[in-house]
Amino acid sequence: MPNEKELYGLLSDAVVGMDEDGAASLSRRAVDEGVDAYEAIDQGLADGMERAGALFEEEEYFIPELLMCSDAMYAGLDVLRPHIKADVGADRRKVVIGVVEGDTHDIGKNLVKIMLESSGFDIVDLGRDVPPARFVEEAISQKADVIGLSTLMTTTMAGMRRVIELLEEAGARDRVKVMVGGGPVSKSFADKIGADGYSKNAAEAVRLARELTGTAGPEARAAAF
Repeated sequence: MPNEKELYGLLSDAVVGMDEDGAASLSRRAVDEGVDAYEAIDQGLADGMERAGALFEEEEYFIPELLMCSDAMYAGLDVLRPHIKADVGADRRKVVIGVVEGDTHDIGKNLVKIMLESSGFDIVDLGRDVPPARFVEEAISQKADVIGLSTLMTTTMAGMRRVIELLEEAGARDRVKVMVGGGPVSKSFADKIGADGYSKNAAEAVRLARELTGTAGPEARAAAF
């Protein structure tokens, strides 16, 4: 019987191995054994997708393989998600999240959404291929605290800068924080466009959201962009 760390590794391997049935079965085992569902997603399924993404960047995996990896990840998520223990004591803040216009890759965004929700945030998910103006319109109308921008394409990164420009033009920049993430995005890019923060993965995205909204504390759980 594998211990928790070994189980996380098996979950990660199932995703990388495009094993949809295996990911679901291992996720059910995690639930049956009382393993924290949040940690199983973070250290197992999400880790597997990060590994798959690295293989894609190295051209060892291509779009079909990446899609099969995501199917395996979602098979596990479907099992584990109902068992996440929401942080009901958190001060609920609102995040508008989406993939910038021109990009339809939303695996990372979806992971962040799940983990933010489980950490006590209210989420307005705009989906993928979202025009910059819509981020700003929704943030203002929803009275959001944070806008989360994601992309996996260098050609769409300019849309992140445009969101910040539109916030400034609307006079809302001081009220809405902006965090960015995704494969080609870096801290230096975030600093260059005036974003409030950058996260390289889902775990850091949740910690960053907590910091930006002042909801982080010594008892806050680390979460998994």
